[in-house]
Amino acid sequence: MNLAIIPARGGSKRIPKKNIKSFAGKPLIAHSIETAIESNCFDKIMVSTDSDEIAEVATKYGAEVPFIRPAELSDDYTGTRAVTNHAIQYYLDKGFQIEFTCCIYATAPLLQADYLAGALKQLQQQLDKAFAFSVCSFPFPVQRALKHDGDGVTPMYPEHIGSRSQDLTEAFHDAGQFYWGRTNDYLSPKGIFSPHSLPIFLPRYLVQDIDTLEDWQTAEILYKLITKTG
Repeated sequence: MNLAIIPARGGSKRIPKKNIKSFAGKPLIAHSIETAIESNCFDKIMVSTDSDEIAEVATKYGAEVPFIRPAELSDDYTGTRAVTNHAIQYYLDKGFQIEFTCCIYATAPLLQADYLAGALKQLQQQLDKAFAFSVCSFPFPVQRALKHDGDGVTPMYPEHIGSRSQDLTEAFHDAGQFYWGRTNDYLSPKGIFSPHSLPIFLPRYLVQDIDTLEDWQTAEILYKLITKTG
């Protein structure tokens, strides 16, 4: 079987109750759940949360919440991999055989079902790869970044500040949407950000991290444009 795990902690500080705050008319996490359902990739879609309120919303929109995440996995310092592996182990202990697992972030309302399904297909076809996750290009060369220095600015990489954009290596970043993996590899020491992984390239208009209110507003604008034209 294939398992989707959506981590959703209740302790968001910069945007209180972020995971269930209304986004385009429904709780933010509902978009990730519904896209996972739409993809037809999963036998089970579960939400790992420490919050009864999030659990109630998640089940309303079609996910299962078979346990409340323990406190030791719900602080500000616990990484996503530990949360994901905890959920995988829960299902393995129940006797389920899980071939592929996908961690989907609850804060990914721009996630598209076709990219989710396409990533699984690519991973299935490339047997030497352990993971496939969403990436996106930076809109400006990172080598020519500036930093605030006192009252002015200085180049972050002085050796590149005079370089032409076309002469610099294109840089990509984690798009923060989904992370497919062979279940055995999830439970192994293999890193996701490594040669073991396939990059699934997303266009920039489908990517917006949501950590601040400005991020939220930008994501809503993009969502409205995508759903209006899509």
